[in-house]
Amino acid sequence: MTPARSSGPVLAVVGATGAVGSVLLQLLSVRADVWGEIRLIASPRSAGRRLVVRGEETEVLALTEDAFDGMGRGDTAVFLTPADVSARWAPAATARGAAVVDQSAAFREDPRVPLVVPEVNAEDVRERPRGIVAGPDCVTAAMAAALGALHAEYGLRDLTVSSYQAASAAGRAGSEALRRQISLVAGTSLGGMTGDVRRAVGEDTGPFAGPLALNVVPWCGGLAAGGWSTQELAIRAQTRRILRLPALPVAVTCVQVPVMTGHSLSLRARFDGAVDAGRAREVLQAAPGVVVVDDPAAGEFPTPVDAAGTDPAWAGRLRASLDDPCSLEFFVCADNLLHGSALNAVQTAELIAAEFA
Repeated sequence: MTPARSSGPVLAVVGATGAVGSVLLQLLSVRADVWGEIRLIASPRSAGRRLVVRGEETEVLALTEDAFDGMGRGDTAVFLTPADVSARWAPAATARGAAVVDQSAAFREDPRVPLVVPEVNAEDVRERPRGIVAGPDCVTAAMAAALGALHAEYGLRDLTVSSYQAASAAGRAGSEALRRQISLVAGTSLGGMTGDVRRAVGEDTGPFAGPLALNVVPWCGGLAAGGWSTQELAIRAQTRRILRLPALPVAVTCVQVPVMTGHSLSLRARFDGAVDAGRAREVLQAAPGVVVVDDPAAGEFPTPVDAAGTDPAWAGRLRASLDDPCSLEFFVCADNLLHGSALNAVQTAELIAAEFA
């Protein structure tokens, strides 16, 4: 039986019981209330659980065709699921006339699906021929607002990025693997000899390509041509799409670090003309979704433990490149679950809801 519709559009949250889903439900409880019914959907094994959203307990529905009954034009389904799940079930929502906001990789390369970061290209939400809007991965999202503002001011010509990625980007399995590994090496003198950390951690390194405790692993994703990882190429492609710069030279190195929450990125951006670091700081201070923390003399700069649990991307360490007056070097941190995924999805869904208000 279809539940009675409340005033306002329906929002279905698919993947509500996952790590990002938990963060998204918290966001819905503190943001402006534009939704009528909020429908929580997850895998059949999670059906029947009760989660709190907007101060009320709501039962989780199993992901089936019936879960989207009663939805239609003006309603939105947010997918916080693996790509194969999104690819299979997003059409079930769009077939009923609802819009879909998908945070997986399922539709990011589809030219009929806009790839949106609301602080940068919110207007693209309105053109969705398949009824779907894609969100970028959490690494691209961390730098997009800062890059978008600087590009609008100076004209971006070239980008080099190194990412330092948190374990929670791999979901609960990533967080649990890091916590387990930390417990195995804590209070020891490990880390000074070849192989000692690997022996302590064992062969089960979780979703990571090597031990993460007391270590960094310069690999995220699968193997692509030329020695690149699939995530490095994905970040390159997504950045080009979001900034509407299809030929932008982008070089990315992805590194997994023993941080629980919060991605960090070191960026060198080259622009059409000379860049003044002071003016660039002003641009970022005025940019939506960015907070500038940049006083190294006072020990103030972005770190992931400070950015964790906050909405914006934190930018700092702004400095003009020593060898190129057209280049700016800076550092960005952002909560990968909140800023990098849940907030992007909620903001995009709110843009869609505003079309029908």
